[in-house]
Amino acid sequence: MIRKGDIYQTFYMILGATVLSLSLTTCSKVITNEASSPNFLIILADDLSWCDAGCYGNLDVKTPHIDELAKQGLKFNFAFTSTAMCSPSRQQLYTGLYPVRNGAIQNHSYVKTGTKSMVHHLKNIGYRVGLHGGGHFGPTESFPFQSVKNVRKYIYKRTRKPFCLVYSSEFPHLPWPDPMGYFTEGISVPVHLVDNQETRKAICSYYTGVSKFDAEVGQLLKILKQCDKEDNTVVFVTSEQGAAFPGGKWTCYDYGLRTQMIVRWPGKIAGGTESDAMIQYVDLVPTLVELAGGFPDLILTGIPNGGGKERGFDGKSFADVLFGKRDYHNKYVYGIQTSNGIKSGGPYPVRSIRNKQFKYIMNLMPDSTFKNNITQNDPGHFWMSWKRDSTGDSTATKLINRYQHRPLEEFYDLVNDPFELTNLAGNSTYKSQMETMKLKLLSWMKDQGDSGIKTELFPHLK
Repeated sequence: MIRKGDIYQTFYMILGATVLSLSLTTCSKVITNEASSPNFLIILADDLSWCDAGCYGNLDVKTPHIDELAKQGLKFNFAFTSTAMCSPSRQQLYTGLYPVRNGAIQNHSYVKTGTKSMVHHLKNIGYRVGLHGGGHFGPTESFPFQSVKNVRKYIYKRTRKPFCLVYSSEFPHLPWPDPMGYFTEGISVPVHLVDNQETRKAICSYYTGVSKFDAEVGQLLKILKQCDKEDNTVVFVTSEQGAAFPGGKWTCYDYGLRTQMIVRWPGKIAGGTESDAMIQYVDLVPTLVELAGGFPDLILTGIPNGGGKERGFDGKSFADVLFGKRDYHNKYVYGIQTSNGIKSGGPYPVRSIRNKQFKYIMNLMPDSTFKNNITQNDPGHFWMSWKRDSTGDSTATKLINRYQHRPLEEFYDLVNDPFELTNLAGNSTYKSQMETMKLKLLSWMKDQGDSGIKTELFPHLK
């Protein structure tokens, strides 16, 4: 009889052998990089929800390498992207600018001509900057990465120049692989998803993709160690936006905007530590610049403000958080979403603001029905089962309506309602807090040049 344990063992053997085309040939000792600046390895998932790793509390998914990295470094509990879809999320990560300012608001859109990215900023202080994997950005002039085919060779290269390598994974983006090592009867279903057999099978497929990403993390860390680059390389592992389940990707809910972020630098960043500081993707580039010995506050980004004068990053360095010098960063983090540009989408602008406990959301076209690839094409093979079950299941009906039909305003207590299922917008107890956050959100939109519906319908107008 085949036991589940035997299947798990075979599963990880297959992943370790086939998931990457990365050579793990043992590297001979190389000349130590004598530059004072560290190397950077940024490992980026694709559509992986923040809570779906063992070290982030999910006991069903198997992520041993990510979990081990968390023991060796600093795990952020409150890290966020401001847009839960691929192209805008990555372009804010690489530019340090929010989507309206850099121009990449819609999915598959490009930043404004003249926008500078991490490639420019790090090259200017002596780095070689490479990318392995997916793009989701443009134009090329704004992101002149060196294309890296052989990761081991790039890391091993004999040069005194430090490297910054972004490893952009394809996992666990749809289409999800066939389930391997996961079983529908052995998992828990998050409360914001309909618990039926189709959803459980979809989760098992998604978790298989998550484990494939985890295997990539393990192989990349092994390459670093073999090439004697482990001690002087700052490793960032981040999960990007949430999975393509309702309430995740393409929304401003936490399941979409919140992201994993684990940072390791042996001997510099204390291992096995956590931080509740709130950071966003726009904070990464300023952090890299500071860790590299540069001065992020003095850098201009190629993008002017409303008065026509060029200004700097939207984000700010969290280096002091990494070194344990402080345990706070941003008071608020922001979200922006448009359904224009996504497959089977349409106009549906959403803006959000969050602090440690509360989130305020504005759905600027609440009379519209929210649609996307999930609702129209069901690529995860679960949405039609939700529609089927809604005929006799009030929970399924409620979850479908929560996703597709939303009020103008939403307000959530995230401490007591982490999956944002109980809208408190009509509760007078929270009126003052809600109004404060609303005004702060509107102020941020004005600073960004965001006109709401006008920006939704005419994103290229200034």
